[in-house]
Amino acid sequence: MKQTKPKFTSLRRRIMTQFCLFALVLSAVYGAIAFVLMWILEDSFIQREITHEAEYLQQGFKQQGQWPVPRKDYMTLYFSVSQLPEDIRDTVIRVPNQREFFGADKRHYHLHRFPDAPNTFLVSEVSQMLIVRYMTNDVLWFMGFSGVVVSLIACLIAWFISRKTIRPLRQLVQVVGGADPNALPRRFADQFPNDEVGILADSLEQSMQRIATTLERERCFTRDVSHELRTPLAIIKNAVEVHRIRKGSDQNVVIERIADAAIAMEKTVETLLVLAREEHTQAKKETFNVMPLVEKSVVGNAHLLEGKAVEVEIDDSCNREIFAQSGMLMVLLNNLLGNAFQYTQSGRVEVFFSGNQLVVQDTGCGIEPAISDNIMEPAVKGSQSTGFGFGLSIVKRLCEHQGWILNVESQQGTRVSVSVCD
Repeated sequence: MKQTKPKFTSLRRRIMTQFCLFALVLSAVYGAIAFVLMWILEDSFIQREITHEAEYLQQGFKQQGQWPVPRKDYMTLYFSVSQLPEDIRDTVIRVPNQREFFGADKRHYHLHRFPDAPNTFLVSEVSQMLIVRYMTNDVLWFMGFSGVVVSLIACLIAWFISRKTIRPLRQLVQVVGGADPNALPRRFADQFPNDEVGILADSLEQSMQRIATTLERERCFTRDVSHELRTPLAIIKNAVEVHRIRKGSDQNVVIERIADAAIAMEKTVETLLVLAREEHTQAKKETFNVMPLVEKSVVGNAHLLEGKAVEVEIDDSCNREIFAQSGMLMVLLNNLLGNAFQYTQSGRVEVFFSGNQLVVQDTGCGIEPAISDNIMEPAVKGSQSTGFGFGLSIVKRLCEHQGWILNVESQQGTRVSVSVCD
């Protein structure tokens, strides 16, 4: 089942969003605290005025034996519950310990009880002093506007911070993303600061160095093994030729098997050597005709058809020019035609172009169902194979290196198509 790639989320945008949300929430919390503090300060101021006036009245009562008139015009003395304003009287009776009361027509009362005179009440109608009540809408609008301004400033700051924070990551992406696989950058971590980005850059540098070392070791191994095997293979071939001349026909079958195996090994070694050389040197592409290469490959693998009733058909569509690396195409043809000739006992092998695809099709035994899904993996081979199962694996590696698209179909026979041109 194909997995969908998660939607790209910009780290810079996330930093800005979180920073702005934090500023907005902080502004809202600060505004709420400031609003509550205004209520508390206003109430404390009113209560202090009432307390001072109550002390003045109580002191006058002690000195003169009667209650003086309150100095504040919004304060009134009442000497019984029945004299209290009608809009708070019932509430005072029900809740005798309550200090603040909401009256009719937006009136607001503060009630002070004298400990030495339980039936005496100092009532203050403070609705004209409640500045916060009448400024609530203005205060809320101001806080909202301030929150928006603070959020915009926070977004601007977040933009600068995120830009500065992401810059090293962008530089790291450019260094790593634009690196040549055959010339990986070295010591690039030194240009980054000693922080998390620097640690990441250092880890990437070490990983890339290990990858470069592994790739170089693989190239050297392939090249060296190919060179080392060419000499003993040449000796085997020469010895077989001498043995053919000297010995009788009874041993020819054994000698032919040895000769075929030596030729197959030689072609495999040449394939590995060419592949290693081309991958290492990155040979330039050129425009050339495909037909001569197909004919050369057919002739070179003709020994695999000896004693078989197999007809080879090269279509005129192969007489065309393409822009590619001729050496790599020759390796591809040798592998595909070699497989087709080896596993086709009778019938025909066709080579033709279908659009931009080079097709090699045979009427052989086909690919066994048990290995059809992973036929191009290393060391996977059919029951009739006499090799080690690396043929199509090498072809797959070659196509991946050249950017060619490889497709293998096997029903009645085998059809291999490779997109070798645009």
